[in-house]
Amino acid sequence: MIPTVWTHLIVCPLVFLAGFVDSVAGGGGVISLPAYLLAGIPVKLAAGTNKLANGCGTALAVAKYAKSGNIEWACALPAGIGALIGAAIGSRIALAIPDAALEIVILAALPLAAVILMLARSKTDEDTKALPRAKIILFGGLIGLLIGVYDGLVGPGTGTFLTIAFSVVLGFGLLKSSGCARTANLASNIASLVVYLVNGSVLFSVGIPAIACSMLGNYIGARYAIKGGSKKIRLVMFFVLGLLFLRTILSLTGVIDF
Repeated sequence: MIPTVWTHLIVCPLVFLAGFVDSVAGGGGVISLPAYLLAGIPVKLAAGTNKLANGCGTALAVAKYAKSGNIEWACALPAGIGALIGAAIGSRIALAIPDAALEIVILAALPLAAVILMLARSKTDEDTKALPRAKIILFGGLIGLLIGVYDGLVGPGTGTFLTIAFSVVLGFGLLKSSGCARTANLASNIASLVVYLVNGSVLFSVGIPAIACSMLGNYIGARYAIKGGSKKIRLVMFFVLGLLFLRTILSLTGVIDF
């Protein structure tokens, strides 16, 4: 495929927006992947190019969160390992389950996630409880594994669900939860990207400018989250959950197929 000026005009602004949203609350793939498809890029090339740009953008966001001290590595590293294993398991399960069944599961899960986020005690950027390090490692790995299965099954919203889980289960503030979620997401992005690169499913002529847009969006988004704290992260998370809910309904009704 030979991209045109219109290809970049469609992809770049939306990838920037996706990077911003992803670095704050996760779920940027709900915006970026449709952007590539809307520009006329074939599905496999779109998925691979999306992983390339998102991976680079997420790496920058992780660096920003780490520099500000908002990543609990005892949680983030085992969660990343768990997410890799879970994604592999989820991918295998997805092959045996009808797409419609998966969409129904997501449709049920999204309102539940929104309710949990709404009813959860409003946390400051400080942790509400100090769990022993061993439990943080254990629960972090389990959360990564379980949500990694979801990532392998479906994908969109993985970062958002990780953020909610770290906040509710481990008692982290949303800012630290978001930093840990970005780190776990980076691990799974890298693994997926390697597969796409090996199979030649990356369109570099679009991916390279998309990298710049994604990194800029992630940088601004990470700054927004770090300065704005939990309140602003919560608002963006509701926005992402709403997008996911809308996307799932449209997919179930056959209006879209991605």
